[in-house]
Amino acid sequence: MKRVTLLLLFTLFCFSAFSQGTVVKYLSGTDKDHTVQWDFYCTGGRNSGKWTKIAVPSNWEQQGFGTYNYGHDKDKANEQGQYKHEFLTGDIKGKKVFIVFEGSMTDTKVTINGKQAGPVHQGSFYRFKYDITGLLNATGKNLLEVTVDKTSANSSVNDAERRNSDFWVFGGIFRPVYLEIVPETFIDRVAINAKADGSFAMDVYTANTKDGETVEARIQNLNGKNVGEPFAVKAVAGQDSVQLKSTFKSPLLWSAEFPNLYRVVVTIKDKQGIIHQIKQKFGFRTVEVRNNDGLYVNNAKVVLKGSNRHSFWPETGRTLSHDVHLMDVRLMKEMNMNAVRMSHYPPDQDFLAVCDSLGLYVLDELTGWQAKYDTVVGRKLVKELVLRDVNHPAILFWDNGNEGGWNRGLDNDYALYDPQKRTVIHPWEKFNGTDTRHYPDYNYMVKAAESGKEVFFPTEFMHGLYDGGAGAALDDFWAQMMKHPHGAGGFIWAFADEAIMRTDKNNILDADGNHAPDGIVGPHREKEGSYYTIKEIWSPVYIDPQPINRTFNGQLTVENRYSFTNLNQCTFKWKLVSLPSVEGKTTTATVKATGSPAQLNLKPGEKGTLNLKLPASWAKNNALYLTAYGPDKKEIFTWSWSITAPGFYVNKAHAFVIKSKIKSTDTDSLLTVNCDNINYIFSKTTGYIQKVIKPSGTISLSGGPVLAGVKTQLKDFKTEVADKLYTITASYDGDASLQVKWTFRPGYPAKLEYSYKQTGDVDFAGLTFNYPEEKITGMKWLGRGPYRVWKNRLKGQQFGVWHKAYNNTITGDSWQYPEFKGYHAEVNWVTIENKEAPFTVYTSDKNLYFQMLHPGKEKAALSNNNVEPAFPAGSIGFLNGIAPIGTKFQAPNVMGPQSQKNHYNDEAVNGTLWFDFK
Repeated sequence: MKRVTLLLLFTLFCFSAFSQGTVVKYLSGTDKDHTVQWDFYCTGGRNSGKWTKIAVPSNWEQQGFGTYNYGHDKDKANEQGQYKHEFLTGDIKGKKVFIVFEGSMTDTKVTINGKQAGPVHQGSFYRFKYDITGLLNATGKNLLEVTVDKTSANSSVNDAERRNSDFWVFGGIFRPVYLEIVPETFIDRVAINAKADGSFAMDVYTANTKDGETVEARIQNLNGKNVGEPFAVKAVAGQDSVQLKSTFKSPLLWSAEFPNLYRVVVTIKDKQGIIHQIKQKFGFRTVEVRNNDGLYVNNAKVVLKGSNRHSFWPETGRTLSHDVHLMDVRLMKEMNMNAVRMSHYPPDQDFLAVCDSLGLYVLDELTGWQAKYDTVVGRKLVKELVLRDVNHPAILFWDNGNEGGWNRGLDNDYALYDPQKRTVIHPWEKFNGTDTRHYPDYNYMVKAAESGKEVFFPTEFMHGLYDGGAGAALDDFWAQMMKHPHGAGGFIWAFADEAIMRTDKNNILDADGNHAPDGIVGPHREKEGSYYTIKEIWSPVYIDPQPINRTFNGQLTVENRYSFTNLNQCTFKWKLVSLPSVEGKTTTATVKATGSPAQLNLKPGEKGTLNLKLPASWAKNNALYLTAYGPDKKEIFTWSWSITAPGFYVNKAHAFVIKSKIKSTDTDSLLTVNCDNINYIFSKTTGYIQKVIKPSGTISLSGGPVLAGVKTQLKDFKTEVADKLYTITASYDGDASLQVKWTFRPGYPAKLEYSYKQTGDVDFAGLTFNYPEEKITGMKWLGRGPYRVWKNRLKGQQFGVWHKAYNNTITGDSWQYPEFKGYHAEVNWVTIENKEAPFTVYTSDKNLYFQMLHPGKEKAALSNNNVEPAFPAGSIGFLNGIAPIGTKFQAPNVMGPQSQKNHYNDEAVNGTLWFDFK
């Protein structure tokens, strides 16, 4: 508990508490996992009309009170929560006492011992405090009473935060409440401007200083070692602020790549010694938006790679913890993100502290989703926002509302409290030299790259609804971003599915239909397929891995997409592996050789060649893996290549020889071929296989091969016996031509050769079969995995042997990943596990896709079906082309080259499959 307390004193206050410092006394708990019970009365909804207990901090809906509302709801609940809590202050003689609320939804009236502490606070996501020194009992208990109205008396607050919001709206004291106890003469706050050139300026806001007192500052590193000499100014009675300045030679600069932090110790002294002292973390760094050029940090051009993040946890709503903040920042960093946008309100200050320490660029946002605060309340909230967050080096921009929720009268208020004069932006609008357009299509990206003048970084794009967007089409979009002369990156919508645990509905997870199942990760941070796509595309060590063959010379083109890191600070390791066989009980590869290339001296923005220096025998292995590690020794990404041609695995399947003869029986409608004591039954009317019968039972493979998505008619069906081979040939015509040939040979799998021609644009192309979904239990395959792919989301998956059990996950509606159903890339062989008898299908063709069943429909599918890609009618397919996926707002056809349908010009497509039922 001591560790937790110390940690929260640091993260929640950013000051150190000691004898001459600020004493922090928590009246509530500190986070979602450490709460304190207060008396509580709810006026409406569940468990209303009676005094009971509630955990503080919390959202009362998650504690079983009141009514749930999503921002779009027409009927808004307006219950009120009344809180009571008794507390002791200890000896406060000669002290001043403030009560601090980190966040309360929405209008909050605070009373101490029956007297109101100050004006009712309006606005949910902002820290506010009252001086309650004169309201406290000198000895004994004090009574805190808090009245929280879920709906504000100010209509603009409701418009900005509730009526028009595209997120869950809650009630309650959801962030900690504590006392700040300080001397009568004290430091209220500081505002720091520490630049990359080593200049340091700090506005120190004091109270009750007197002539003869001194305000001093000393810079230290985080280990407490002094940096430079202390510097000070004389205090003047009646003056509530002073400015301290100094210059430091060659400080370590703060950036997302190298988040170097310092702290400043600020002290008020008199002749007797220290009166009050605080410590504040900061970083030396300079941010510039250069018109017609780009975004610069410390004189280096920066491209933002980020996502939008709500403060959210399914069980506790907006009440979070240090562990959640740490987990989220680590997940973003692992995804090779370097930025995060606060959507659509200021986060817990602890989240910003984690961004400072681990390195993420931040856009901090005033609430206002398509509606704005009025100027009176907005001015107060801008001040509260900036005063709390001004010293975080991670913050690059202030967002003055979102998507039309801009009160333009507040644009100049941010600079009143921010000595760094950060740029204020209007997300979705061209403003202040920036173009932050939301959800541009691919043509807009091309046009912006060709003619855009503003610094371009969409603050929302690639809307990741269900399994659409996020990583899908990102490859094309990012290629255009890298071409933009003023490109500064962008922010994917959104980081996590916002599915709340409904305490009124047996604890189901509810994302409010299709409003909030739009994360790259699930509500408990379950990783979706796009997570890995983003990780590859946004890798600062950029490699576009082309297929390799035996002429590969071990050299790869590498681009350094860092802003500050030379690639000689990174390391690379490769390994050559042998992959498990079909019969193997493991999916783990056997490492045959490893090595590390020489360091690559490549400055940011440069391209070069990485020589792996593979051994001469490299081509005898099945696959090559290459991992890049950053200066922090953490994995950036692992690329993988298939070395062995797919036909190799077919040859391994020819493991036995049987001298039995092939037999066939013929009726008017059916043809049965017996090979290796296995009966293959075909319809003579359609030419399709009907089922396979082994001595141990029936395998219900049927209805194919069908040319996916094409109407054809059987034109010719022939059989032939020659040289111990039995062949069946079938020809089809109609909307496209299809030729198939089955070959049966003792000791070998059944061989299917096919050739087809199509013309025009098609969602998918290839062959399909039917197998009952209710009998399928799992799949094991050699190919890219473990996640499914779309035509415009192929990156991120690793080549290897994978296994997954059957599930019916619908991305964003349920969260068991990876999803079982869907398209799978670069499949060499696949075993369909089932309740009858497993069977394996091999191919000798490169880049074949395997279709496993049809993903289920989302509960709240869009009418335009942007995120419901097409699938063939057959339940399993072996495809040469698959469908792309769109986003919430855009169909695939406007999302770039990879998002177009598959185009054929009547050219022949040939392939071979082997069906092994042994």
